[in-house]
Amino acid sequence: MRLSEARVVLTGASGGIGLAIAQALCSQGAEVLAVSRHREPLRALQAQYPHLLHWVSADLTTPEGRQNVLMTAQAMRGVNLLINAAGINHFSMLEQLPGDEIDAMLNINLHAPIQLTSLMLPLLREANSAMVVNVGSTYGSIGYAGYATYCASKFALRGFSEALRRELADTRIGVLYVAPRATRTSMNSPAAQALNSALKSREDDPEHVAAAVIHAIAGNRRELYLGWPERFFVGLNSLLPTVVDKGLRKHLPLIRRLSHSSLEEKTKP
Repeated sequence: MRLSEARVVLTGASGGIGLAIAQALCSQGAEVLAVSRHREPLRALQAQYPHLLHWVSADLTTPEGRQNVLMTAQAMRGVNLLINAAGINHFSMLEQLPGDEIDAMLNINLHAPIQLTSLMLPLLREANSAMVVNVGSTYGSIGYAGYATYCASKFALRGFSEALRRELADTRIGVLYVAPRATRTSMNSPAAQALNSALKSREDDPEHVAAAVIHAIAGNRRELYLGWPERFFVGLNSLLPTVVDKGLRKHLPLIRRLSHSSLEEKTKP
């Protein structure tokens, strides 16, 4: 896809990765409809690209919010790229996670992109060439303690992407699934950051992730997994999951301790 000809609907546009993707797209001449609840993080970028970056406020977990995105997109000169980048995460052992936070993760990470993609497909079909991009995670391929619900949402998003790609195989719409590793964004709680530091997990800047995503879109890729050794462990987990089980089990005491400290922090008056 020629990025200078891209007309994009981008969700999660005010977040770390989403904002970096918006910047990268606009710098290539793409017209972007930025979807987010908050406009403030986008103001500087809008000032820089007033004719390319548009904003719409929407709660993607509601039918009304998704319909608002569709109606705004219909007013554009057509849409040929949908990027589902909105997402949330909570680092916590499952029994410590309130039910409303479980629901929120599943609604934003999984239900919203499926529902919005369904609404947007007729618009995408009108384009000569189009693409749906779903931003998942390495944890969409490797289950990790402390992230059970998050992993469930991203495993499902990966499956949705694969099935949708096959469903659209005889159309002009491609599907790209993106799996970043740990990324330096505000979505990471202090406890999650402490875990990454203790395990010496490598982290990427949002701009690095965005550049890789843009390159994958331009190259009409099907999948993009970022980071080494993360790509190796994804392959190992699919072939020899018991080996990964044993390797990750030794982290359990640390994960339990940090998730407990995170719970105490949240419940402080």
